[in-house]
Amino acid sequence: MKRILLPAILGVLSLGATSALAQADFRSCLSSLRAQAATKGISGQAFDVATRGIQPDLSILDLMNNQPEFKTPIWDYLSALVDDERVQDGKAAMRQWGQALASAEARFGVDRYAIAGVWGVESNFGKDIGGRPLVQSLTTLVCHAPRRNEYFKGELMATLKIVQDGDINPASLRGSWAGAFGHTQFMPSTFQRLAVDGDGDGRRDIMASVPDAVHSTANFLKKAGWVKGLPWGYEVRLPGSFNPKLAGRKSKRPVSSWAAMGVTRVDGRPLSGDYQAGIIIPAGVDGPAFLVTRNFDAVYSYNAAESYGLAIALLGDRMKGLPGIQTAWPTDDPPLSRAQRRELQSLLAARGYDVGEPDGKIGSKTREAIKDVERRIGLEPRGRPGGKVLEALRG
Repeated sequence: MKRILLPAILGVLSLGATSALAQADFRSCLSSLRAQAATKGISGQAFDVATRGIQPDLSILDLMNNQPEFKTPIWDYLSALVDDERVQDGKAAMRQWGQALASAEARFGVDRYAIAGVWGVESNFGKDIGGRPLVQSLTTLVCHAPRRNEYFKGELMATLKIVQDGDINPASLRGSWAGAFGHTQFMPSTFQRLAVDGDGDGRRDIMASVPDAVHSTANFLKKAGWVKGLPWGYEVRLPGSFNPKLAGRKSKRPVSSWAAMGVTRVDGRPLSGDYQAGIIIPAGVDGPAFLVTRNFDAVYSYNAAESYGLAIALLGDRMKGLPGIQTAWPTDDPPLSRAQRRELQSLLAARGYDVGEPDGKIGSKTREAIKDVERRIGLEPRGRPGGKVLEALRG
């Protein structure tokens, strides 16, 4: 019996020693951060209050390598973010907060639909702000992340300054794993530079105040180069002779130059306008193409991903009443809206798969269940929530 138990006991002791070592490293890291915070004008008392009882949240290290705008097929990404449900929610939010959006537009010269597009993509109009304590997330990233530690250290210091300045109640300062927070998910350093008071109470609270959030977002887009009255762009039709090497957000030329090559609006109307624009083809020449201006660049700068910029721009257009993308994506397995994703999860659950509550969010449990279905119907097991899997489950 002793021979059987000894390895197990040693394993437990080893695990405990490793955990204790990790805790010691974290405490040592916090001590170092406290000294560095003092050089940034953050008092020891403010640091201690913000970090009291804090433990590292190592689960965020997995999330660091799973950013959907860089890994998900563009048609899946946009289908989940710009669906009829979000458009209707957005129209309702714009009616409710019309005065705040109008005043932000007048103050900064930024289209209210672009502002609302950011709001909708970033937090689903305030419904998905994020629940991770910022100080815990950022100290974990500073002390344990495999990369970008200095960047996250700067964001942590900015967060501590927000707490010290009293703009936002520390207890409600929660957000994403990377430290973005509020209705439009500002990073703490961005908040320090660009957040403004939108409701006139003398504070900048993008967590609790929608006017503060939309005014701050308008200020961000204005500082990023937004030009009043200029469209972000629109979908276009490319001629068969189009050279894909000419595409690229940065490869701008006069609109008349694109028109001379045979580029038209997607409905066949000629291009018009006296400004510079580029053409992006996020799925190649066989998929949708978009003419984009410097206002698209301003939106792009919010998260540095073309798919993200398109989601904001297209959501804004849909809330204006404009149609969605007209050209089909180059796939024979159509993407799913959030409603369809919830249906898929419900069908998986009905077949005995443990996918949790059907919420339209595709997590690891849902992906594993989808992989099993994909294997059964002869598809490569990728865990992708597509039309073929949904149809198989319906059948």
